Amino acid sequence: MPRVADGDSAAFRLLVDRHADRLLGFAQRMLGDRATAEDVVQDTYLSLWRKAGDWTPQARVSTWLYRVARNAALDRLRRLKPTVDPEDVTLIDSGPAPDRGLHDAATADKVRTALDALPERQRAAIVLVHYEGLSGADASAALDISVEALESLLARGRRTLRQALADQRAELLGEVR
Repeated sequence: MPRVADGDSAAFRLLVDRHADRLLGFAQRMLGDRATAEDVVQDTYLSLWRKAGDWTPQARVSTWLYRVARNAALDRLRRLKPTVDPEDVTLIDSGPAPDRGLHDAATADKVRTALDALPERQRAAIVLVHYEGLSGADASAALDISVEALESLLARGRRTLRQALADQRAELLGEVR
């Protein structure tokens, strides 16, 4: 980061190469749209270039990047919320390949739909811990909350997901019978 702060483009490129795929996956899960997620990642790296001098060694670079990406994603969601009809939103399928079977694809779609319905903070916590594999300490730092608050968000998010998936299953079984 100090090299990036000094304008070293090779150091910047190294950070981009190291983190771009994971940040894109995180942003896409937060937003449900690849093109918007790519914009968020681009904004994140622009912030990195401009504010590298503000980074402190107490924070891991990845944690700092996730925090910037999360804030950029939330800004996009807030801007889009009043003008987007939830019925018109097309989700990008990042689930299993078609040859994995219709059941797997249907399950992934149900989980994705339930995840998208979570409140933003719960969704971010679940995505960082379960999809991105961050530790509790790193995820809480990325969200700028305590580890206890993260655990609370995770517990509420998991409970809501379980209930939503159980409701979907009950609906399906009710239709089949």
